[in-house]
Amino acid sequence: MAAFEEKQSELQALGVSVVAGSVDTGDHAREVADSVSFPVAQGVTRETADALGSWWEERRNIVQPTEFVLRRDGGIVNASYSDGPLARTDPDDVCTLVNFLKKA
Repeated sequence: MAAFEEKQSELQALGVSVVAGSVDTGDHAREVADSVSFPVAQGVTRETADALGSWWEERRNIVQPTEFVLRRDGGIVNASYSDGPLARTDPDDVCTLVNFLKKA
């Protein structure tokens, strides 16, 4: 989330809204949400992860990163499913994709 916070002004200039979700709840969730300027939903459950097609890690009881770039009408332009720290969506790539789509 920190990388998206660093690029927030550029993303906003492109008309991109960032929304995040976390399995955390309570004080820890507020601490995470307070560190960024975009909304962070808390308490993501296994059922939500399953509905998104995400990988749920049983050992730590967490959802692994699942990232979507959506059109204004809600259609999916890009989806990224991770099962670890690699291959996460980069905010620079989101900017590149949005600029490409604006020219198309």
